[in-house]
Order: sequence, then C-alpha cells, then structure tokens
Amino acid sequence: MATFKTVVRKKRADGFYPVYIRIVHRSRMGYIKTDKLITGKQISKSGEIKDAIVNEYCSRLILHYTDMTNRQDISSYSVMELIEYLTRSDEDVCFSDYANLHIERMIKEGHARNAKNYRLAVNHLERYLGTNRIMFGQLTSAVLQRWIENLSSTNRAKEMYPTCVRQIFKKAIVELNDEERDIVRIKFNPWLKISIPKSDSTVKRAISAEACREFFNRPLPKSKMISPVPELGRDVALLSLCIGGINTVDLYELKKKDYNNGVIGYKRAKTRHSRKDEAYMEMRIEPFIQDTFNKYLSKDEDDEYLFVFHSRYRDYDSFNANVNIGIRKICQDMGMAKEDYYCFYTFRHTWATIAQNDCDANLYEVAFGLNHSHGMNVTRGYVKIDFSPAWRLNAKIIDFIFFSDKKSKQGKARDLEAPADKMFRITKKMMIYGRAYFKGKVVSELTDIGFGTVDDVIDALANRLPKSIPTGSTVQFRLTNCDSQREAVYERSKGKGF
Repeated sequence: MATFKTVVRKKRADGFYPVYIRIVHRSRMGYIKTDKLITGKQISKSGEIKDAIVNEYCSRLILHYTDMTNRQDISSYSVMELIEYLTRSDEDVCFSDYANLHIERMIKEGHARNAKNYRLAVNHLERYLGTNRIMFGQLTSAVLQRWIENLSSTNRAKEMYPTCVRQIFKKAIVELNDEERDIVRIKFNPWLKISIPKSDSTVKRAISAEACREFFNRPLPKSKMISPVPELGRDVALLSLCIGGINTVDLYELKKKDYNNGVIGYKRAKTRHSRKDEAYMEMRIEPFIQDTFNKYLSKDEDDEYLFVFHSRYRDYDSFNANVNIGIRKICQDMGMAKEDYYCFYTFRHTWATIAQNDCDANLYEVAFGLNHSHGMNVTRGYVKIDFSPAWRLNAKIIDFIFFSDKKSKQGKARDLEAPADKMFRITKKMMIYGRAYFKGKVVSELTDIGFGTVDDVIDALANRLPKSIPTGSTVQFRLTNCDSQREAVYERSKGKGF
C-alpha cells in the first residue's frame, strides 16, 4: 500500500521551497514535484506546511493519486514505476518528438529509404498544422480528415503520407500505452474512423523494341563534360534493361563481393525487409553488356563498392536524379514531346513487357525475372532458387531487342508494377474457374460468371472452405480466366484475408 504526504525538500537559490508529494511504496521513497512554491515563513518548526491554499491543492492531488492506486494492482510496481503511472497517464505526449525518434530508429535499422517518406509525411503534417510540436491529442479524426483532404490534389502523397503517420501512431500506442497497468498516455486512435484514399496509378509505359533500338543507337547530344549525364543515363538504362530490369538503388549499392564468375547477387532494396528470402536475386552479365558494365567498375582497391557511382554521387537519390536527367536530355534531343519523355523505370517496364509479349514468357516467369515475390514470398524463403531461367529469359530479351529487327507485338505497354489484381482483369461476363488450395489439396472449387473483381471470386471460394481450417492459416487461390486462359495466384490468411 502506497502512502502520500505533502513535503518540502531543499530551498532554492531565490529563497523559495518547491512543494512535493512524497510517496512511500514497498519500503522505498520517491517524490512527485508540484508547481507550488512556499517561503520559509509558511513552514512550521516541525516541517509542516502552513499555507492553506497549498495544503488544499495537495490534498486534492493526493486524493486523486489514492483513487488511481485503488483502481490498479500496484503490488508489483517499483516506486519509480508507480510515479510514472501516476504522472504520465494524464499527460499528453508530443507526436512530433515520438515521430522523430521513430524515424531515427528506422534509419538505424537499415530502413533509410522508407524513413525519407516518413520524414516527408511528418514535415507536411507539421506545416499544415503550423507547428513542429504536434501533440497526440491534437490529431483527432476531424483534423486528420481535413489534412488528407488537403492532399487530395496529389498523386501519391494522399495515400503515402497518411499511411506513414498512421504507422507512427500505431507504433506509439503499442509502446506508450500499457492497458494492463492502466497507463493510457494516448487516449484515442483517430484512424479507426478514417479511410485513406488510394494513390493515382502512375503511368509508366514501356516502349517497344523499335523505340529501344532508336534510343540506344542514337548519337549522344554533344557535351563538353568529361562524364556527360546523357551518357550516364543511356548506359545505366542499358544496364537495367540487360540485367533483368535492375533498379538504380541496387546498382548503386552493389559491392565487389556481390560479383562472382560473371554473376551479380543482390537483395532488392525495395523489398528486402519485407520478404522472407530478403528479395535475393542473381543475374548473369551477358557478353553484350559486359563493356558497359566494365566501364563503371571501381578500380580503387580500397573501395568496397562494385561501381564508381559512390565516388561520383553523394547518395542514391543524387545518382538516380542524374540518370533521369540524362535520359530526358536524350529524349529532348530526339524531338520527343515533354510528356512522352522516358525515365529510368521505362526500361524496367520494357524488359517485362517484351518478355511476355515478344519472348513468350508467362507472368510467373516475368515476375521471377523482375524479382517480384508473385505471391510466393513464403515459399521463396524455403527453397534454394535456381536463377538460370531468368538468365535465359534475359538473354532472349537482349537478342530480340538488339540482335533482330522484329517489331514488338504490343501497342501500349501494360504497367507490370501494378498489383496482381490489376494485371488479372475480369468482368461479370467472363467465365472464371477458381480453386482454393490448403496444404496442396483443392478444398474449394467453382466455375461461374458474374464476378466483378478478384476479391469477389476469392470471397465465393472462401465461403466454401472447410470450417476445420485454423485461423491464421494461409490458403492459396488459383484463378483462371476461361476466356483469355490467363491465370493468377493469390494468398490469403484466414482471419485477415477472408
């Protein structure tokens, strides 16, 4: 049982005595400082406080603390834990301070790229509210809804920024609240009432093999620079196109130890932290690209990085920006309209589109070559992968683009970075054959029309699943469009996905 008493301790330099509430709990003593001050004249010879106003205030505070201890089992608390429970349960917490701590922690844990998005989101929210000291109590559902509406004209930020802030909020509730001890520093979760809008689909169109030939075979714009950005843009675009659509950040971060016997092995930066296999990929360097590859190899024996990009550019963002500037300068020299300029990602999409449309690869092979998990991220974490099928597909794409004059089959390229349900389009008039698998066995099956979305089919299959499947178990759904003969595979967990 904790006991409380109003006391004074040491006299300040200005002659005043701060007033404390002394706590004795489990034979240990602690103090909670109040905002009251008294002089020596207000203290009796026995050390008791004579000021009636201060005593009344402290008596009400002690009654409040006593009520809180009566409502909670504090028998296992240390005196410091008890003080924290009594003082912090009603104190509003600074969201800005916690967000800064969360972002710094992300950087230390190797999530620097994602941390930049979180920083942008928090900075925008602070600008909107006009303060860099946002309190959790300020972030009501109404305030956040108005902020999200303020973002409505953006393409991607309207989804990304609220999602980042929601993640910070969610983490803070877990860390700062302790319902078992009745410590609730964050009083409410406003996100339960908020629907975050989806970002606009970014139009990133692949180009045909003919357009690739024109881009890569065109003379570079004249420049007085030793290392002109058009040359960098063309060469890095070529490296990406001929190394399975590898991203600039992965090229930038490749190390010498990652290149062995003509093969690079790397973990894709975008998804390495979210997949069981750490998004590991191996790709063979084809003879066609070897000269361009060697052109940027670091010759410095003390440099751990494979390419010279680290010594020339401050960070990945600077490198990526220069690559895109170089690509745009070539497009400008070609007389293209500004809205049709290529970017680095154009060539990753081109690899995927030519693979499927012109080299007879199916979507599984395309996804494998692009280092997408394609719904098999758990499986990839267990299997030692043979990457040679991706190498052969990559070689076929190079042959088709650079060693033939065949025309591409596609008109406008499809966005192969889109989620699978956007790839696998269905309408209510299409006949769909769906199967649900659990532990390798078909446990639900249907063939019907009238489905508007992939989720409609999955819901129908889920309703036919045996009730004996435990909650949390993963079920695989294979859907076949009987009209187009295209297939897609999805995974859902019982209790989350259905």
